[in-house]
Amino acid sequence: MSDELKPAWSWQFDDNVLAAAVPLSLPEPLTAEWAWGGGKGQGVKVAIIDSGIDAAHPAVGEVNGYAALAWNADNESVEVDENPHEDLFGHGTACAGIIRSLAPNVAVYSIRVLGADLRGKSLVFAEGIRWAVDHGMDVINMSLSTGNRDYFDMFHELADHAYFHNSILVCAANNVEGPSYPSTYASVFSVAAHANKDPFAFEYNPNPPVEFGAPGIDLDIAWLDGGTIEATGNSFAAPHIAGVVALVLGKHPGLAPFQVKTILRELAANARR
Repeated sequence: MSDELKPAWSWQFDDNVLAAAVPLSLPEPLTAEWAWGGGKGQGVKVAIIDSGIDAAHPAVGEVNGYAALAWNADNESVEVDENPHEDLFGHGTACAGIIRSLAPNVAVYSIRVLGADLRGKSLVFAEGIRWAVDHGMDVINMSLSTGNRDYFDMFHELADHAYFHNSILVCAANNVEGPSYPSTYASVFSVAAHANKDPFAFEYNPNPPVEFGAPGIDLDIAWLDGGTIEATGNSFAAPHIAGVVALVLGKHPGLAPFQVKTILRELAANARR
C-alpha cells in the first residue's frame, strides 16, 4: 500500500522511523507467557462503542449486553435502550470479531452510538463512554473519535472518570492527521495501524501522541450478513490492542491502566532487549 493511502499516524511505526523503546531495569524481564500466556480473557468485560454488533456473526459468537444510545431532539437529551440491537454498518462487528479472535472468553457488550452512515453526535458518544464505565467495563474499545475542540474538556473528564474506575480506554487515532479526542489524552491507549499482521507484534511509540501500533492495513475482517471484507484503518488496529489488554487482565485482574500500559510497553516488538 502506498504511503498516500495509509491511515494517518501509521507512518510513526515504519521501520525507519520508530525508535526503540528502552525497557525498565527490572530484576527479571517481563515475558508474554507471564502477561497473557494461556489466557483467553476470562472474566473480562469489554465494551465496543460503535455501530452495534451482529451477534449472529460466527466471528462474534455472543453479545453479553447492549446499550443503544440516541439523541432525543425534543428534550435535548440522550436516551438509552438496553434491548438487543443490530449492527447498522458493520464496523462494530469487525471490531468485535478482532477482539474475540484474540480473547475468545471475554464478555462483549455492544454500545451503539453510530448510525447507518457511521456518524453520530459527540454528546451521544460521550454518554456511551459514561455508560460503559458506570456499568463496570474493564476495557472500552473506541474505533471512533471527535476532532471538535468544543468537546475537549468533556471527553477529558470522561477519560479521568474511566481511569479512576480502572476502565481502560483503547481509542483509534483518526485516519486523517490532526487532533482527535479522546485518543490524544495521556491516560488513553491510543492506537494507529501498521502493516504487520501478527496480532501480538504490536509496537510502542516513544514519541506520542499515538502510543501503540497494531495490525490495521489490508486486513480480512468480519462484516455484515456473516461475511468478511478487506479493509484498512486505525479503527481495526485499536481492537487488536483491546484484545491484548483483555488477555492481560484475564490473567492479572485488578491491574490499573498505567500498569497495563507499562506491560505492553515492555513487551512491544520494538522494545530494546
